[in-house]
Amino acid sequence: MDKVKWGILGTANIAKNCTIPGMKQAECCEVYAIAGRDLKKAQDFQKEFGIEKAFGSYEGLLEDPSIEAVYIPLPNNLHLKWVKAALEAGKHVLCEKPLALSAEEARDMFETARKNNRLLMEAYAYLHSPYIRRLKNDVKSGVIGDVNYIESAFYTQGYKEDFRLHKELGGGAMYDLGCYCTTMILSLIDSEPDFIKADAEFSDLGVDLMTGAIIRFKNGARAAFNVGMILGEESNFRFDRLYIHGSKGSIRSDVEYNREGDVGYKIYTTDEGIIERRIHVPQNYALEIEQFSRCILFGEEPNITPEFSIKNSELMDKILERIGYFF
Repeated sequence: MDKVKWGILGTANIAKNCTIPGMKQAECCEVYAIAGRDLKKAQDFQKEFGIEKAFGSYEGLLEDPSIEAVYIPLPNNLHLKWVKAALEAGKHVLCEKPLALSAEEARDMFETARKNNRLLMEAYAYLHSPYIRRLKNDVKSGVIGDVNYIESAFYTQGYKEDFRLHKELGGGAMYDLGCYCTTMILSLIDSEPDFIKADAEFSDLGVDLMTGAIIRFKNGARAAFNVGMILGEESNFRFDRLYIHGSKGSIRSDVEYNREGDVGYKIYTTDEGIIERRIHVPQNYALEIEQFSRCILFGEEPNITPEFSIKNSELMDKILERIGYFF
């Protein structure tokens, strides 16, 4: 089977704990190289995961002609620079969410991809899940009628020291967690927002610790979400929720974003009573890498399109403006 040779631009925890294990499972992916600002750390990754090459600079990895695709798990403020550098070096790019700090940045990146005839996809592993696909199909089937309201929440533990605590690094709950809620909402409501109200609690360092928003769309549907990094500094607890209310019923899901294994949700309908779904979900990051590799090898359409990423960035811009998060 043809395999895409991947390079990893950074030694972030999400690469170590989620994406590289997914790459090792993906059939048409070869984890070929890794780069870090600290060569020793890159070499530690190399040894742990059996990676062929390690680089002590990002530039060194991008200069390797064998590398076809690059995965970027860097802090949010570095995405624009290194996404464009990778694309201009002739690499296809999968970049961690949120792809950009603004819609303007997102458009710039996708234009760079177009000019260099390379693919760029934003990394939302959860959107590749068969659980999400089944849920979206249920909504589209009309089993709960027309969607009139969506409510979502995503809370995590606090952080003692992390880039998410620093404004200059693109930190905060909206960028880290809110993007899950906005992408989920936009996946289920095919309309443009025409009213947004939002507010937030800010830290002393200027990042939003907790953000809430309400959105009304032009088709009459509404959505609300709450996100926060407020559940304590010592715990690993988190809280996720998704309710979808329609004209003929509702869907309730308490499954964590990116959950794998056997998961489910319940559909409450006026016509059929309660329907319970159970879906087996493989490692979502493996599904994400596999799908993007197929896009490179066989011309498959990316699951997360440029148009969707830009639309989501535009919505996030409006919410960040409402809460007063300025750079």
